[in-house]
Amino acid sequence: MTRDTDAPSTDDVLPDGGDTVAEGADDVALDPWGSSTVADYRKLFEEFGIEEFDELLPEIPKPHYLMRRGVIFGHRDYRPVAAAMRNDEPFAVLSGFMPTGDPHIGHKLVFDEIIWHQQRGGDAYGLIADLEAHSARGLTWDEIDEHSRDYLLSLLALGFDPEEGELYRQSDNRELQDLAFELGIEANYSELQAIYGFDGETDVSHMQSVVTQMADILYPQLDEPKPTVIPVGPDQDPHIRLARDLATRMRFFKVTEAYASFEADDAERELLREAWDALSELAADRDGDTTVRCVHAAQYLAHGESAVDFEADRPSVDVPEIEESARASVVKKLQSAGMEPFRPRTRFFDRQATDEAFEALIDAVEGEKRVYEGHVDSFDLAPEAAEELARQVEVDHGGYGFIPPSSIYHRFMTGLTGGKMSSSVPASHISLLDDPEVGYDKVKSATTGGRETAEEQRELGGEADDCPVYELYAYLLANDDDGLATEVYEECVGGERLCGGCKEQAAELMREFLADHQEKREEARELLAELDIDLDSDRA
Repeated sequence: MTRDTDAPSTDDVLPDGGDTVAEGADDVALDPWGSSTVADYRKLFEEFGIEEFDELLPEIPKPHYLMRRGVIFGHRDYRPVAAAMRNDEPFAVLSGFMPTGDPHIGHKLVFDEIIWHQQRGGDAYGLIADLEAHSARGLTWDEIDEHSRDYLLSLLALGFDPEEGELYRQSDNRELQDLAFELGIEANYSELQAIYGFDGETDVSHMQSVVTQMADILYPQLDEPKPTVIPVGPDQDPHIRLARDLATRMRFFKVTEAYASFEADDAERELLREAWDALSELAADRDGDTTVRCVHAAQYLAHGESAVDFEADRPSVDVPEIEESARASVVKKLQSAGMEPFRPRTRFFDRQATDEAFEALIDAVEGEKRVYEGHVDSFDLAPEAAEELARQVEVDHGGYGFIPPSSIYHRFMTGLTGGKMSSSVPASHISLLDDPEVGYDKVKSATTGGRETAEEQRELGGEADDCPVYELYAYLLANDDDGLATEVYEECVGGERLCGGCKEQAAELMREFLADHQEKREEARELLAELDIDLDSDRA
């Protein structure tokens, strides 16, 4: 939950995250291979269309503590996944790990999100992005093999069930590579240049790793289309947006709302919907012929309700100068359609279906319909049922039927030394491989949000919103105990908790966590050895 006031609340146990600017942060640029900081999370809602996660909490059965505390702050289209969980329907979760160093407590956020979705019934996938690590980061295959083993051991130690999920390396998965090839047909260099800033110096393998990641994101749907969530940091959002676009481009059919035989874009459809709502009411109040025709809609959109003439045998409309381009465009289309009946219908538009698939769709649409070159209009099917029908016909005729993937976004952890957490600065993060005593010492040495003196702390309260140690409690150490996270926050900002004692408690909890985790990692070694995943690459 975010905090917008200074008053502490038992419901608000995490800082806003947008009130302070992390050193070196980039306000709006999201670079999957660049800085892992965001200056103001609220700008992601405004500028990139990421939706606030808090609004979804009532729809999620027993939400994870990262959701409850606002660490998971945003999403794209997560509602289908939440609905699948509530209704015990198929869904999937996938995330990948680029093995460029030791797994650390920041990676644990993603591990936990995968495992939680798996425990809620989702098909779970964890992948090693070794092709990306080699092409985009230049790691050798020996380095990749070593780090891959460490990531997988931690994932298993935290509770991933390999019997109910799948682990794979990009380089060993031929199905994935074949899908990447197909997706690459729908992408082009100009698009990758616009999204990622690629230029003439970008090597082809780096570009190829992008379509491989797109294939990763859609891979859980190869067996059957199903809602799929990708837990990531917000810097990975460009990948999610491209994957959603490619999922749509791969579809045989596009299902849209329509009101006449001509095509309309989204802005035009909104105007057509407005016209239908008004004209259907006007027609219902009349005696005799109540057919609404395109020319009536043109009259309404051009001049308003008073200009609509139902009495004329062939009504006409004078098209005025209309500044709004969408309105001017749709009025002209309606005028050209003339006396054609104007009424809502669901349209199946042929994007890239085979002839056999298009004919099968025509046969499958029951009730009143109109068949045109390139599209079919149904007057009886609701959009949701039509979408499902189109997907089933596509799958039956060799298509993928992809559902655009969903995503959830978690906040970045602040480094223990302040600023961003960096794997290249050991003191800024805690590796899941750190000796428990090393973890203890790092927490004891961490920067805090405390005042300069104990007296000031008691009088003014600490600044938990800017404290890396408080984040450790909220993101990790309090685990599922919301009461502990709230207690630490309120005692800090109320001046009751001093930094020395707070860090000592956190350091003890960190030592216990690391000792337990590394014991479980050792237990997981035998399990990992039994899995069908090669950690000694032939490429090395």
